[in-house]
Amino acid sequence: MSAAPDTSRFRALLEAPSTLSGAQARTVEGLEADLSDRLSHRPGRLAHSLSVGRTAEALATAYGVDPFDARVAGILHDWEKARPDAELVGPAEEAGIDLGVPLDLVRPLIHGLLASRTLPARYPWLSPEVLRAVARHTTGARDMSPLDEVLFVADGIEPLRGSKGPLDAQRAMVGEATLDDLYRTCFCDGVAYVVQTRRYLYPGTIDIYNELVTGKDATHR
Repeated sequence: MSAAPDTSRFRALLEAPSTLSGAQARTVEGLEADLSDRLSHRPGRLAHSLSVGRTAEALATAYGVDPFDARVAGILHDWEKARPDAELVGPAEEAGIDLGVPLDLVRPLIHGLLASRTLPARYPWLSPEVLRAVARHTTGARDMSPLDEVLFVADGIEPLRGSKGPLDAQRAMVGEATLDDLYRTCFCDGVAYVVQTRRYLYPGTIDIYNELVTGKDATHR
């Protein structure tokens, strides 16, 4: 029987003190309060979002990415999950979101793209980099930035997701593998999960997967 993956480095990162400045910490506190109001009817989603924020900050610290941007992106990544998935298609169409297939087929992918378009009205100070990470956390992309990768990975491995499937193996990679390799593993494992559960696989995901496994994905911009 193989040994369980060693997730001690990952746990230590999550337990380390935050390096955010006082002003940054106050901004985070305000965002978390706003999110608590918005997701009060979805306590599980709220807990996940707050956990993703903390995990993203920890990963950013480990991989030399701006921890404040990562924390903000993590807190806000599921902002549009306040709406049921069935109610996302109309607003997404109004926002001009086009994935090349009927949006009803890709409802689980819509909320990040929609949030990247709606959040600036409430938080005009959000950077393009944070908004792009929010947009890409469900779809991935061929040219992910380090911040994009941090959020994508944090969303998948935050501790409240438990230890099902490959999650502990992914967590054991933190601090050992490069950020690119960690993202590649999380993305490919996600594709495998969609196939195993017989769900619709967005054609854009197939294109990204093929580039990742053939080594054609772009290096960091």
